[in-house]
Amino acid sequence: MVRRSGSGRMIGFAVTARELTGTLGDFEKADFTVGQLIEATAPNKVLMVDMGGAPISTMGGLAALAAKKRHATAIVIDGACRDLDEIRETGLWLSSRWVTPTTGKTRLKLLPLGCDITIGGVSVSQGDLVFGDDTGIVVVPRVRVEESLTKAESIVVIDEQVERRIRAGESFGSAAANAGYIPDLEC
Repeated sequence: MVRRSGSGRMIGFAVTARELTGTLGDFEKADFTVGQLIEATAPNKVLMVDMGGAPISTMGGLAALAAKKRHATAIVIDGACRDLDEIRETGLWLSSRWVTPTTGKTRLKLLPLGCDITIGGVSVSQGDLVFGDDTGIVVVPRVRVEESLTKAESIVVIDEQVERRIRAGESFGSAAANAGYIPDLEC
């Protein structure tokens, strides 16, 4: 996935959606229910859409504007979006595998929301914690949030120790080894 719009970090709880994909005319126009996707967005919610990586657009500028008006935290699409200039104007944090002019009308069919999905090879369940920034997107299963937070806090402490040592003039290898970050490889 590549962030296409928005800036900074995002964090929220997953709202999961899966769409069946096909070729033009495989589904009814009524099956393209992007409005249901938008209605599922809200503050502190990250809409995660599993399209199996298909290069078909499920989200365009008007849908992004509507999601932004609902104060959506972010949208992640394992598929495509379109109208990128319009999406960027909204400021909505949005990540997708593809950008394409190919509409989803009669090519996509939304399945019931809230099912377990896969985004970029990662399993995602409704309510999992989702974090994204310029580096990428991380999904933490809801049953492991506390454990993951504790681990992340300990990593931050070590990173801060290494940074202080490097700023004080110590080499990276020595600073990292002294903080227990990596083995000392200097001879």
